[in-house]
Amino acid sequence: MKVTQEKLPASQIGLEIEIPADKSQQSYEQVIQNFTRAANIPGFRKGKVPRQILLQRLGATRIKAAALEELIQSGITEAIKQTEIEAIGQPQLRSSFEELIGAFEPGKPLTFSAAVDVLPEIELKQYSGLQVQAEEVKYDPERVEKVLEENRQERATLIPVEGRAAQMGDVVIVDFKGYLVPEVEGEEPQEIEGASATDFETELAPGRFIEGFVDGIVGMSPGEIKEISAQFPEGYPQEEIAGKAAKFTVTVKELKEKELPELDDDFAQEISEFETLAELRSTLETRFREEAEKKTKTNKQQALLDDLIEHLEADLPETLIEQEVDTLLTQTAMQLQRQGIDVKKLFTKDTVPQLRQRSRPEAIDRLKRSLALQEVAKKESIEVEPAAIEARVKELMAEYSGQDIDRDRLKEVVEEELLTEKIFAWLEEHSTIELVPEGSLQNDEEDEIDDEGETVEIEESTQVEASEATITVEATETE
Repeated sequence: MKVTQEKLPASQIGLEIEIPADKSQQSYEQVIQNFTRAANIPGFRKGKVPRQILLQRLGATRIKAAALEELIQSGITEAIKQTEIEAIGQPQLRSSFEELIGAFEPGKPLTFSAAVDVLPEIELKQYSGLQVQAEEVKYDPERVEKVLEENRQERATLIPVEGRAAQMGDVVIVDFKGYLVPEVEGEEPQEIEGASATDFETELAPGRFIEGFVDGIVGMSPGEIKEISAQFPEGYPQEEIAGKAAKFTVTVKELKEKELPELDDDFAQEISEFETLAELRSTLETRFREEAEKKTKTNKQQALLDDLIEHLEADLPETLIEQEVDTLLTQTAMQLQRQGIDVKKLFTKDTVPQLRQRSRPEAIDRLKRSLALQEVAKKESIEVEPAAIEARVKELMAEYSGQDIDRDRLKEVVEEELLTEKIFAWLEEHSTIELVPEGSLQNDEEDEIDDEGETVEIEESTQVEASEATITVEATETE
């Protein structure tokens, strides 16, 4: 069999395959024999149908198509073996099947074209001597105080207030009803749907509601009724009232102030597993220092990787891209399942193609990063000792004892993680990294350190009360 190779874009090898005349005849005759054995034609015993009758009943095109399918499949398989191509994914027929049927004559050579994906050729123009900038995340001692204060606020006791007016930080119980200010003089005010409540309890805090609402309540006394002017922001979720002026009739029914618990050992015991406030502070400080160091490390690795792929040349095959898209969607589905979301409703035959298309840029980016790191390891002979892998696997197996864990898969993950760490260590050692202040390189949409859950054995930080979240007129809290 004659095979001619051709290098194609997207890491494909084109194959022009010529099937010899004798093989095309053999395949055709074999197909006829198979049809003869299987055909069930009235008036003839099974397996005894005359050749001409069979051709008449089935049609020459059908038989030629069956023979072609066999020839193409076996021809591509043999061609890949013959040329010793390390193919990935499924081969593709480049010739038109319909045209091949028209041209196919048993007993004559058959020539067709196919293509196979192969692993891309990787070229790293530079991977040593990189010069990058990375944001340094410094430990902020105020984070400890913030966590403690949040927990104090959560456990505050509300004490009725008499003899003074409402002030910031107080908790009030109010009735209110909202109206849009008429744009034309003389028109009746329009009541705002959902902008009313009875016995509504809230804390007077800046940014809690739309502009003017809280400030208007400050200075009111229990039993007082007041009309408060307010303004809906331009970006308010309800478009019909966004940017419009409003008035609220507010009645203050009760006024309370917060009595905060003492910041002492008893408080520490109440909110954590620690016996003393000093222990709790120390643990929080250690955690936040480690978080800052970890974030700085991540920033340095990200900067190195971003610069590294700028020097990468790799023509990615479609097979690898599609495999990476599959991985991304699988990971997304598993995350959603853990959140209790019905994945079947999200991943439908209509949505999956769109999801796959949206995932392609991320899949390509991930592939480039992975290939770049692999190439560094290859060039510098960076490996992980089997003993280190085994030690880490044993550590994790002990940590998750009793859980159903695939040890072989765990070993693969551990090896990949340890190897990645060694590669980054090498890159950092052979590169120049300039640390710059946090936030100086970030785009607006990039993540910042999230304060959520930054307590150690402490209950979650104060959240907006459920009742408040349902009131239509509540503004988004200022960040």
